[in-house]
Amino acid sequence: MGKLKTFLTISILTIATSSCEEESYIPKPPTYLRLELPDHTYKTHTDDCAYTFDIADLYEVNAAPVDQNGNACHKRIDLGPLNGTAYLRYWKISEPLAYYINNANDEIDRHKLKATNIVDKQIIRADDKVYGTFFELQGNVATPYQFYLTDSTDNFVYCEVLFNSTPNYDSLIPTLDYLERDLMQLVQTLKWK
Repeated sequence: MGKLKTFLTISILTIATSSCEEESYIPKPPTYLRLELPDHTYKTHTDDCAYTFDIADLYEVNAAPVDQNGNACHKRIDLGPLNGTAYLRYWKISEPLAYYINNANDEIDRHKLKATNIVDKQIIRADDKVYGTFFELQGNVATPYQFYLTDSTDNFVYCEVLFNSTPNYDSLIPTLDYLERDLMQLVQTLKWK
């Protein structure tokens, strides 16, 4: 009888104390505002420079300051609600092509420490004499997209995208997916004059 009494006492105390526990809450991870972006529509950008391309209606192309070599064909593409800028730089080829490609690749290399992966896509549009590489830098990097395009004899274009926010790859993925489509449109429609 003593054992039964002890067992019942322990059982009642266990039930009583377990039912008195407060419900434990698990904190939710931080969330990010959803960006509502319009459908992709494009217009052709053309000016006095040696190239034209299609750009999303959402973005604004502005001339960048003339560089020390007098080059006036650099562009700043304001990415509007994406809160960033694409810097498009143009050079008339005066050095061996490897010089320009190596400089572009050096820019990519600067971000290897932060990038978790770098995906490159070869661009070969022989009919338009447009060749190059499109780089997607994944992870918390300052510049998630970079590319260069050339006709391999006279013209070279290099572009990098910078956002006006702390790089947080997870929260930027929807914006990056949207932007990648627009950048690929630019890459696939760039033509030399």
